[in-house]
Amino acid sequence: MSANNNQQPSTIRSYIDSADAAVINAIGSVTGNPADKRAANEQHATADAERNASRAGASAGPLNFSASGVTVDNEDRLQGKKDQLVGSGKEFVGNVVGSTDLKSQGRQQNQEGQGQEAAGQIKDYVGGAVDRVTGAVGSAVAAVTGNKGAQDSYQRQHDTGKTNVRGVEAEIKDQ
Repeated sequence: MSANNNQQPSTIRSYIDSADAAVINAIGSVTGNPADKRAANEQHATADAERNASRAGASAGPLNFSASGVTVDNEDRLQGKKDQLVGSGKEFVGNVVGSTDLKSQGRQQNQEGQGQEAAGQIKDYVGGAVDRVTGAVGSAVAAVTGNKGAQDSYQRQHDTGKTNVRGVEAEIKDQ
């Protein structure tokens, strides 16, 4: 059971593909069929690639990117980044002109911005995790009931949550 190339990468699907590969490998070991062993190795490689693609994420400025889409940071993250930038500028100018007061104000604004950005990261991460779970469960229930519109809506909620989580992870990794 290999991944459908029309679908977005899925960590769960990659684990299922890995399990399939293990079964194929076991059959190959019992039968001694080298074709089964090759097929199992290919299936493992496909599963590993999909798992890595599913976990990939990036953050650039106020945008978060993942295989599932693009989202924008919440307001706390945006304001925190702005305050850090302005605070650093004040601190620099304070150093250049010899103003300890301006330097101190800049340092304080920078630190407050770091705190506000961290609070925004927590909100995006926790909210994203909740959206991923709610979206996945809702999508599964909607699929069982045959409600395609709800299934699509829940899938978008899952994808948005995943992108927010991956963006925060990437941002923290870069810090």
